Amino acid sequence: MSALPAVVFKATPEDFVVDELDAYAASGTGTHTFVRIRKRGLTTDQAIKRLAGALGVDARACGAAGMKDKDAVTTQRLSLPEVAPEAALALADKWDDLTVLEAARHGNKLKPGHLEGNRFVIRLRGLPEAALEASLTGFQRIGVVGCPNAFGPQRFGRDGDNAERALAAVRGDARFPGDPRDRRFLFSALQSRWFNVLLESRVQDGTWIVPQLGDLLKKHDSGGLFLCEDVEVDRPRAEQKELSPTGPMFGVSMREAGGEVQAREAAILAADGVRIEHLAPHKSLGEGTRRSLRLLVDDLAVEVLREDQGGHASPVLQVTMSLTKGAYATTVLGQVVELTRSRAEAEPPAEIVEARD
Repeated sequence: MSALPAVVFKATPEDFVVDELDAYAASGTGTHTFVRIRKRGLTTDQAIKRLAGALGVDARACGAAGMKDKDAVTTQRLSLPEVAPEAALALADKWDDLTVLEAARHGNKLKPGHLEGNRFVIRLRGLPEAALEASLTGFQRIGVVGCPNAFGPQRFGRDGDNAERALAAVRGDARFPGDPRDRRFLFSALQSRWFNVLLESRVQDGTWIVPQLGDLLKKHDSGGLFLCEDVEVDRPRAEQKELSPTGPMFGVSMREAGGEVQAREAAILAADGVRIEHLAPHKSLGEGTRRSLRLLVDDLAVEVLREDQGGHASPVLQVTMSLTKGAYATTVLGQVVELTRSRAEAEPPAEIVEARD
């Protein structure tokens, strides 16, 4: 496989814009206030702590549906306990890097996963002119068939060792940290690593979108799971993007596949010296579930912009897409280009001078 062309990723926060898509609207009544914020150059935790401090509430009692990138411009909802919407809105223009956009009461705290997905507008700079058409074709293919639904590197922690730390704890060679949220992060990293191993093996043999006997298949419209018992029936449905094979997010309550598919998945645990029953003591960290091997991106669009680079107009790809919760924009981009941060601390990018439909 030939090397992917390198592009500059997140040269400025404005190159990575994320808008959270709500799973439901605020009710207008209740003891919590949902606030929609826009932040730049802040983590979600930093935004929560700043708002909580200004409003005199405990940051630990605040909620968020998802963690948003720091090196980006993002909007998302947070929940604040015992705060009047008017008090939150009074902070609208208090900071340059954090703006309160909306506030409304609701009856419960926002919890992780309480979102529909995220909408992205991403600019990729420095693409070689010779790679332009191939890159556009690559994105077009993803829009047609989807791409492998891998977990990105951000899932595994800043040092990339969260899965190994969790594995040591599961095998009894170490202990999980005391903080409940840290324990869940570590365990989810281990689940994600195991999923990625299975996904990569099925990408290599071409079965990641081709149902096999014993696969647990996921319907993309309803999320329902069912066992593949007739490949002649299920494979045409997969080609039409009605359904996809799933992989394991291992946990003691996970629904297991059948036949050779189940044996293939169990071998991943065995390679790490783990059996499914070893996960029972850690049920509170992750009961186990199934995740689609394919990520569909139905509204993927790419626009070619231009920026002046030393007297010539260099291509800039502006990629727009919406992804369901748990999916990673970097997973999609990484199928077509190699993401680098070589200009992250350099001077601001040149002005966009031209656009092409």
